[in-house]
Amino acid sequence: MKPQGWEGWDEYAPFYDWENARTLGRRDVPFWRRVALDADGPVLELGCGTGRVARPLVRAGVRLVGIDRSAAMLARLRAAMQRSRRSAKGPKAARLQLVRGDIRDLPFAASTFSVVLAPYGILQSLVGDRDLAAALGSVARVLAPGGAFAVDLVPDVARWREYHNQIRLRGRTGRGTHLTLVESVRQNRARRLTTFAERYILRRKGGTTEHRFDLTFRTLSMRQMKARLERAGLRVDRVLGDYRGRPWDLRAEVWIILARRW
Repeated sequence: MKPQGWEGWDEYAPFYDWENARTLGRRDVPFWRRVALDADGPVLELGCGTGRVARPLVRAGVRLVGIDRSAAMLARLRAAMQRSRRSAKGPKAARLQLVRGDIRDLPFAASTFSVVLAPYGILQSLVGDRDLAAALGSVARVLAPGGAFAVDLVPDVARWREYHNQIRLRGRTGRGTHLTLVESVRQNRARRLTTFAERYILRRKGGTTEHRFDLTFRTLSMRQMKARLERAGLRVDRVLGDYRGRPWDLRAEVWIILARRW
């Protein structure tokens, strides 16, 4: 059975924040905040998930719409926003609208947004050409003329070596719970797909539970990605090699593309 990029994310939701706090953290958030604060109108985030990016943007004053296919991810973001309402420092809930939907068919009127964000490789969860073309076409439709589209790609997934049942992370999650991530990686070189088979093992005083799911990502070359953006009616303005704005090259840790709707 062919992997589908949307599979696994509901199961990943309880562990997403724990893992990313130990890997990516928030080092990309200042970049997304700068892009979003330049918007002259509402901002759309594709794959907003649990709000790792959305919450600090809203806290900074951005009017944001977040869309995600995973009900479990959105439920965790809604719960976090409810908790923040009790804090004077929490982001204003009125500035954030959450929508459950498919980024290949965005449920918004034409020319609604002045900026669309695609953080942390979200477009790489689209594992087929038709899926990517549909998503980019949908983005071009909902962007206002001259609106900006910012894309972050993770280029190294295609270079991950294959391994089986390796312990990648372990630590406490609070309340007497210990969590271990055991991971396997397999590559489909022909389709440039990388699948991470995840096993999260939760140990509590009352016993042990295990959660298994797969996450699959696709890697495209910069030339391919730029061509697909242009085909969708999105003009590439700049490419960057990190979140501080350094020039891009093939060895860059992240690939950032800034484009505009024609």
